[in-house]
Amino acid sequence: MFKFERNRSYMMPAHFGPRDTGGKATGWYRDVTVVAVSYLTDRGKLASYLPEPFEVGEEPLVTVAYARNRKVDWLAGHGYNLVGVHASAIFRGEQDRLTGSFVLVMWENLADPILTGRELQGVPKIYADIPDQEVLGDAWHGSASHFGHKILDMSVSNLRAPTAEEIAAFQQGQEGKDNPMGWRYLPGVGGFGTTVSEPTTFPSESVITDAWVGAGRVEWHRLTWEQNPTQFHIVNALADLPILEYRPAIVSKGSVNLAVPDRWPRALR
Repeated sequence: MFKFERNRSYMMPAHFGPRDTGGKATGWYRDVTVVAVSYLTDRGKLASYLPEPFEVGEEPLVTVAYARNRKVDWLAGHGYNLVGVHASAIFRGEQDRLTGSFVLVMWENLADPILTGRELQGVPKIYADIPDQEVLGDAWHGSASHFGHKILDMSVSNLRAPTAEEIAAFQQGQEGKDNPMGWRYLPGVGGFGTTVSEPTTFPSESVITDAWVGAGRVEWHRLTWEQNPTQFHIVNALADLPILEYRPAIVSKGSVNLAVPDRWPRALR
């Protein structure tokens, strides 16, 4: 008869045993290319998608980040692509006070990271078809679609190397804000009631080897229920957030570690 072992990590179907967390299955993503576009939006509309006790950050900033992940250790070198939508946010809990970003939604094109991210970290991940980024002339392009219908298009053009002042300003602006956060919600069996509902944080560390700044653009494609029955309300909600002002966009290459020994993912209180 199968029995669960304490202090082991399981995922469904758990009765085949715990997850392999051996020496090769580290959290390192060895080859990551990111295309990130940020823009200011309406504070009140953005706040309507942040559960209490989250608040919109100092600026109502939305960042859409495309990532091409390759040489992923825990996937035995395989990779996948993602598009994440992040909102600047402050968490004011009874115990924790964090400034960082709240993941509104994250599309990925592989089931394995979707399931682990949802169940273990509370990242609101869902599926989309996400091709590799394209480089046409001086512009980088990323996109996502589902059921054959576009969700968004994004691009960064007029790329150049950042100045020393821009690098210093970016580093200063990120100080104390390296806190990606989300909400882990698992409904009760049958879809009603709640099994788990809690805010989470899932720190990581990045090593950037190359970076450029440029002019970014995001185009959301409004959808109908017939076109995307499980996600149309998400896409349309993001499309309803007005783009008031673009900030400098970024294209970067490097590596990312999702398993930081002294900063494990945890529930916030």
